[in-house]
Amino acid sequence: MKSVTAALLGAVLFSGFLINSCDRPGWESLFNGKDLTGWSVKCIPADMDKSYWTVKDGYIECNSLGDKEHNYVWLATERNFTDFQLKLKFQLFRESGGNSGVQFRSSYDDSQSATYGGWLSGPQADIHGAEPFRTGLIYDETDGVRRWIHPSLPDWQIAPEQAPVSALKTRLFFFEDDPGAWNTMEISCHGTRVETRVNGNKVTEFDGEGILNDDVHKFRGSGTTGCIAFQLHMGDELKIRFKDIYIKEE
Repeated sequence: MKSVTAALLGAVLFSGFLINSCDRPGWESLFNGKDLTGWSVKCIPADMDKSYWTVKDGYIECNSLGDKEHNYVWLATERNFTDFQLKLKFQLFRESGGNSGVQFRSSYDDSQSATYGGWLSGPQADIHGAEPFRTGLIYDETDGVRRWIHPSLPDWQIAPEQAPVSALKTRLFFFEDDPGAWNTMEISCHGTRVETRVNGNKVTEFDGEGILNDDVHKFRGSGTTGCIAFQLHMGDELKIRFKDIYIKEE
């Protein structure tokens, strides 16, 4: 019980830092808490009339529960970012088995040559409540790549024994256990170096030299600069919330 209490207290204290980040010099909020100003949905035309991404009570919610008939649907910033620190909160639900993630330095391609006729290329800090060890690891969604790059694996498959020891320390909190519980994520990008933290735990310390700046990423316009986006995975019934989204460009 003491360890659980300490973990929850740590999350609350860390969350408090995120709440106050916009008061620190150089930090700005990417979400006004009222609507999706500064954001836009990226998806194929067949999904454009679906309202999976909404704003409620000061947070962004994605809810596709009961609906598997959709492709990938992203909510992306209208601005691009290069070197930065990003801090945010996300809330998970046990009733949701879907996968999500925070893409960064990404670029949307709606040409017919893109996967499914519309694809957001770029690296992603994974969020997967069913397998906490994956959260904060880097999957590269770039068209022509689409594999784990931290750790380096050949495709989308990953098992706990393939993850770095740091990832196995990740603990996630769920709405059903505590409606006031939110998880925190930090993403730091400088050149080709990427670091992620989840609930204060450093999950990823990765140098993507020769990967994030290779010819494929240059062609897709991803890897070193681009938008930030939240993902709804194709065919998933997902419920997830985001709030307190702050960035500091460097």
